[in-house]
Amino acid sequence: MEKQEMIGYEVGDCVLGTVLVATSERGVCAILMGDDAGDLVGDLRQRFPRAGLVPGAVVAEHFTKVVDFIASPKSGLDLPLDMRGSDFEQGVWRSLQEIPAGATQTYGEVARRIGAPQSAKEVGEACAANAIAVAIPCHRVLRKDGGLAGYRWGVKRKRALLEREGARLAETADLFASR
Repeated sequence: MEKQEMIGYEVGDCVLGTVLVATSERGVCAILMGDDAGDLVGDLRQRFPRAGLVPGAVVAEHFTKVVDFIASPKSGLDLPLDMRGSDFEQGVWRSLQEIPAGATQTYGEVARRIGAPQSAKEVGEACAANAIAVAIPCHRVLRKDGGLAGYRWGVKRKRALLEREGARLAETADLFASR
């Protein structure tokens, strides 16, 4: 009989609401943000339906690093990651990790950087599939007009993260945030 994977998680408050950090044997496998701890645990359960979820079993240092990074993103975030996704998604996510705090790129620029220049839409889908917020900084990817596109954890959080990093946002960003 195959051993059940165990995923530890911790939920707490951060400057942008509630955050859940989950770890597997290989590293951080989820950083989820929202307003309700129960919703975040439900999201984790959906992402890892076969895993045993263990509350309070995250390395305390990992949780603290994530909360500190959200508050002060220029401090950097160095954690072992357990990225789970298709080869394309993982390629996009690795590319996103190369975008420094305070910088942004468009979905098209990321697509060109990974050698798939016609795949801007698919880059957006990979960003939406990202379960490891802030450590894989999909919030640093903008529309080609500089506007804030959707963000899994809300456009307001995306804007707040970018502002905390000191990113320059286009004046048009507000016009597109509600579309």
